[in-house]
Amino acid sequence: MSVTSETRSRRMRVAGVLQACRPMPALWVCGWVRTVRRGKDITFVALNDGSCLENLQVVLDSRMEGYAAAAHCGTGAALHVEGELVASPAAGQSWELHARRVRILGDADGDYPLQKKRHSFEYLRSIAHLRPRANTFGAVFRMRSALSFAVHSFFRERGFLYVHTPIITANDCEGAGEMFRVSTLPAEQPPMVEESIDWRQDFFGEKTGLTVSGQLQGELFATAFSDIYTFGPTFRAENSNTSRHAAEFWMIEPEMAFADLADDCVLAEDFLRYLVRFALDSCSGDLEFFDQRIEPGLIDKLEKLATADFFVMTYDEAVRRLERAPVGFEYPVAWGADLQSEHERYLTEQVVGGPLFVTDYPADIKAFYMRLNDDGRTVAAMDLLVPRVGEIIGGSQREERLVVLQEKMRKAGIDPARLDWYLDIRRWGSCPHAGFGLGFERLLMYVTGMENIRDVIPFPRTPGNARF
Repeated sequence: MSVTSETRSRRMRVAGVLQACRPMPALWVCGWVRTVRRGKDITFVALNDGSCLENLQVVLDSRMEGYAAAAHCGTGAALHVEGELVASPAAGQSWELHARRVRILGDADGDYPLQKKRHSFEYLRSIAHLRPRANTFGAVFRMRSALSFAVHSFFRERGFLYVHTPIITANDCEGAGEMFRVSTLPAEQPPMVEESIDWRQDFFGEKTGLTVSGQLQGELFATAFSDIYTFGPTFRAENSNTSRHAAEFWMIEPEMAFADLADDCVLAEDFLRYLVRFALDSCSGDLEFFDQRIEPGLIDKLEKLATADFFVMTYDEAVRRLERAPVGFEYPVAWGADLQSEHERYLTEQVVGGPLFVTDYPADIKAFYMRLNDDGRTVAAMDLLVPRVGEIIGGSQREERLVVLQEKMRKAGIDPARLDWYLDIRRWGSCPHAGFGLGFERLLMYVTGMENIRDVIPFPRTPGNARF
């Protein structure tokens, strides 16, 4: 029998089978073989279809149809099993499936790389097309899917509009120049004008690249819909091989009209607390795996964050606290320098003992679009710091005053004429507005305990690596 739409409609997911409340005389499951234990007249197959961490034990009896082939299938083979669900006498499992019929949909030979042994994460990155079948990465990507849903649920419950901002853009939001270029010009001999590439002959008629942020376009929509958010891929051509950097990653960026920095902090606190609570309530099985295998104490850490008080401290005060710290830091502390991870962790773990907003950073180390404070030297910016990680969210009140923004752009070396559309919303109906950015992979690292960003994104893009 072929696997038809009728077959799929009657197939049960392993997660549903394991949660059954009574025996079932007939059901069908499909999945991939994790392990095979063979006896004289009986074989035990651990089957998994990705719906949960646990495997379903399938019992094959030598008298059943197709036993000889099924009993000798390889680890990684895809099976279609029909049988009866009965209470299991084995410890640690409630149910097992006594097979009446097994078909091998796709066998796997002895070269299948995910055999029953521990594999390093580094090795599994080299087989990223197969690593989702490993326990750790099954749990990671189920968590990624669940928290993606939670992101949309949070904003939908609060009336935010979801905006798809462009992936190809002519503007560098962060002003760092670390953009991947998008061009149809011949790489060997591009058209030149006055010893420079003539971008006017390119596909878009100007120099373009992959976006580093959807914020600028998000601000435009916030001035029409009040509350909006973006959630999509962003790109940084930063030649970094650290465990916290990837060339392609996903960003969540809300923008609120008629809002100031205090409103921004409230939204960030509510958002992070919501996501952590969602993970605790909806992903308990995978979290228990991470707690046992990846980061001992993870669940306790998340429970504490979900109920913690969020403290607020200005940058000025943070620097004073760090300068008086009875510990040495690798990076020196000085007013006007950005805070490093070691500084952020000290503040959250040793000073306040919980999550912390640091606000009002020096203008010279922050982006041009952040609102200048009355002191003329700081901006209305905030970073949300959490224990063990440091910064997890960064945001600001945006500069809504046209003249002030134009002057800040000139000081930053940005031609206001190239962002005339961005300045227009300061000309017509300008209002206070604020927003923040949360790197989705950084959130996943915090919630799962995984230490490398390459292990929380399906197919990581890093310097020298764009495989798969």
